[in-house]
Amino acid sequence: MDHKSFLASLSAEQCRELTETSDLSGLAHLALHLGAIILLGGLIVAQVPAWPVLMLPLGVLLVFLFTLLHEASHLTPFRSRWLNSLAAQFCGFVIFLAPRWFRYFHFAHHRFTQMPGKDPELAEPKPETWGQYILCLSGLPVWVSHLRTLIHNAAGRCDDAFVPVAKRATVRHEAQIMLAAYLALLAGSIALESTVLLSIWLIPMLIGQPFLRLYLMAEHGRCAYVANMLENSRTTFTNAAVRRLAWNMPYHAEHHSYPAVPFHKLPALHRLAAEHLMVTEQGYVRFHARHAPHLNGVADAAE
Repeated sequence: MDHKSFLASLSAEQCRELTETSDLSGLAHLALHLGAIILLGGLIVAQVPAWPVLMLPLGVLLVFLFTLLHEASHLTPFRSRWLNSLAAQFCGFVIFLAPRWFRYFHFAHHRFTQMPGKDPELAEPKPETWGQYILCLSGLPVWVSHLRTLIHNAAGRCDDAFVPVAKRATVRHEAQIMLAAYLALLAGSIALESTVLLSIWLIPMLIGQPFLRLYLMAEHGRCAYVANMLENSRTTFTNAAVRRLAWNMPYHAEHHSYPAVPFHKLPALHRLAAEHLMVTEQGYVRFHARHAPHLNGVADAAE
């Protein structure tokens, strides 16, 4: 069964229940995520004993705001449209990823998932050597790509096929505002001789980014180049803490099959789709243990 047949098997009532959004569910989840960020940031600013150690968990929480940005791009984490917009703008600003541009990028990814030449996520080649793998996990190419995209868009040079021509002025304006805000923060920090932003934002994100890379590589890595979302996307079984951190996006094949389902309904969708999933993995450590032997052409005997 492919994802289209699976969706056709759902009743109208099931579809209504699965796609019901909720401000309460979204805000409760956000409160935990932001609350943890604020708590750790406050402890670092207060320089409690061993405070540098706290920069790693803070960084992980910060970079995983990407998963909320992703959800907000679908307008699903909250019922209120303005909350989705605000969440996308906040998360995009924190992780240096322009939210409106990303929304067009991500919609193209959903429309052309795993289709070479059409899926923008395939524009950057997947790691095929140990050097490429380590570089990818470092997160450095991502930061370079985000900054390059912001500067490129701010200069009015956005020519990405997935961005409608009529919307490119808006994309330019968005990037210009973001860059101006970053420059203002930089100037303010220099004027005040403050390193607070380094310790609670920039350094934590640098050391947290590899954990996001480890997570994201499992979504489509080594999946088939086919149109069936149950086959070109991977659901990774993991613990409740990781699912909460990633806004339930480890249920990734389910999400790609039915993107209108909000994060808090994905476990219910999973229960309906479980027997039809074609690509799953028991945890992220196991995925990378199985993925890494393919590098440099060495076959994994378990495959």
